[in-house]
Parts: sequence; structure tokens; C-alpha cells
Amino acid sequence: MDLHARLQALGHILPAASTPGGNYVSVNLRGHTAFVAIQFPIRDGAFLYQGLLGDTLTTADGRAAMELCALNVLAQIDAKVGFDRVEGLDHIDAMYRAAPGWDDAPMVVDGASDLFVEVLGDKGLHSRAIFGAADLPRGFCVGLTCRFTLKG
Repeated sequence: MDLHARLQALGHILPAASTPGGNYVSVNLRGHTAFVAIQFPIRDGAFLYQGLLGDTLTTADGRAAMELCALNVLAQIDAKVGFDRVEGLDHIDAMYRAAPGWDDAPMVVDGASDLFVEVLGDKGLHSRAIFGAADLPRGFCVGLTCRFTLKG
């Protein structure tokens, strides 16, 4: 099954790939590696999930926001690289903003990790790092960058 059909079968709709908000590229190709620039919870140009986790947003909201970030990563890969060239997802860096005392970041980031494995199978297995941030652009609660290995 191709990845577009798999996404549809799982009930996911791939968003349109967004354009960079500054002087950078959405996907940087270096040899057999694709670096995907930070993706935020944006769908159809709408900025979603703005606020602080554990304050104005719940852990479930954060998980949904991170899943949307992962879908945006896949949209970038589809638009700039093509799913057929992906050997596997290597690593993700997840950022989040939260109220003091909130400590559910791993559950939020599982929104992206679970989606990648669900859609890509074994090619979606990855390492990850999670960082708390004082601020993210547009007040987003989460952001996600990824590194993929491409077929030779």
C-alpha cells in the first residue's frame, strides 16, 4: 500500500505543505539525508493550538498538535522529496511550551512518534529529543523537526 493510501485508510489527511516564514528552506537535502525544518500545528493556513500546555491547553490538545506537526512533516517530505525515496526516519526534535509544573511532554510527543510508526511502519522508528521552550513563534504550544535517511 502506498503512503497516501495508508494515510487515508488511517483517517489522516495530509495538509498542504507550508512555506517557510523566513530565509530558509522547508527541507534541506544533503547527500542521503533530508532535514525537515520546524513544523508547527498549522492546517490550511490556520494557526492552531496556541497557548501553554497545562494552562490554556490540555495534554490531549498537545498530543493532537504534535500529530498535526508530524502530518506537516510528512507533507513536506511528500512535496519536496517523495515518499518513495524515504529509507527511514532517523530522529525527531520536539519543542513545547508549558505552564510551570506541567510534566507530560513524553505523552505529547508520542502524538508524533505514534503517527510516524503508524504511517511508516518500521521506517518510522526513530530516536528523539524533547525540549521545553520559553517561547515558540505565533504562540504555538509545540514544534517539530525531523531527519530522514533517503535511498541511494
